[in-house]
Amino acid sequence: MAWTRIAAATQLQDDEVISVALGDAQLALYRSAGEFHVTDNVCTHQYALLSDGYVEDGCIECPLHQARFDLRTGAALCAPATQPIRVYPVRVEGNDVLVDV
Repeated sequence: MAWTRIAAATQLQDDEVISVALGDAQLALYRSAGEFHVTDNVCTHQYALLSDGYVEDGCIECPLHQARFDLRTGAALCAPATQPIRVYPVRVEGNDVLVDV
């Protein structure tokens, strides 16, 4: 596994999201209920950055058409999205948030 530091844990409060560029990958880093999650940053329904969306109850809501995705599984939870988003392994070491892409 190739773990890469993408942020400091103190950069995010609960129910916040930021965009992260890692090579060619466009990622979104979330903090929800004290846990960190990383997914692709682009909605599977139509091109919109999920990092511009709203985090609530362990889900991200797309800012364009309000599709919702589960942060743990990437599952699309409501229309108009039908395809899941990709999720990545994430861990915290000290104050460093690391992802395995």
